[in-house]
Amino acid sequence: MLSAIIFDIDNTLYPSYEFAELARKNAIHAMIRAGLDISESELERELKKVIRERGSNYPNHFDDVLKKFEIKNRAKFVAAAVAAYHDTKITILPFPEVPRLLLDLRDKGVKLYIASEGLEVKQWDKLIRLQIAQYFEEVFVVQTEEGGKTVSFFKQLAKKINARPEDCLMVGDREDKDIIPAKKAGFKTFRVFRGPYSKNKKTSADFCGKDLTALVKIVKKPSP
Repeated sequence: MLSAIIFDIDNTLYPSYEFAELARKNAIHAMIRAGLDISESELERELKKVIRERGSNYPNHFDDVLKKFEIKNRAKFVAAAVAAYHDTKITILPFPEVPRLLLDLRDKGVKLYIASEGLEVKQWDKLIRLQIAQYFEEVFVVQTEEGGKTVSFFKQLAKKINARPEDCLMVGDREDKDIIPAKKAGFKTFRVFRGPYSKNKKTSADFCGKDLTALVKIVKKPSP
């Protein structure tokens, strides 16, 4: 019987891909409004290149973009971009079914956890802004540079929450990061088809769906 459900955050609990796209676009618009004489398309192209090279958790994306254009006195433009990016966070919302679903699962006695890659402060920031942090017993974050969500990570997670792997359900949007390593660790798995990875419908997950509403029914019946 399932006793613990572990959730990924991005594109699982909220539309992170759409949010990131909007936040970066707002940041670019803010730099141009501040007087930067470079086209939106050029800035967007260089920003995407920096993100690919440095990763999404790198803290100096905008500064590096301006360096590429040899902009002097970059501070004003970086400040404008960062302010606009963070102002966009006011709009962050979970997927529609998520708050009620988490409440229902918790009321059924299921322990809820987070398993995420990235910077711990940033992951907590997301949960707090989404107003869902209170539903989770514990948040487990591993950096991509440390190997990310590996089989070993999931085995250690089960030990830390004092649960058998077969009684745990990992929920996420990525086959490579959420489903495959969790299954190898002995977890049950649920893949949600949302975000940029949803086009590939091939999955080894025990359960899947276009949203998370099926989780309540899965909890009611024995695990396969």
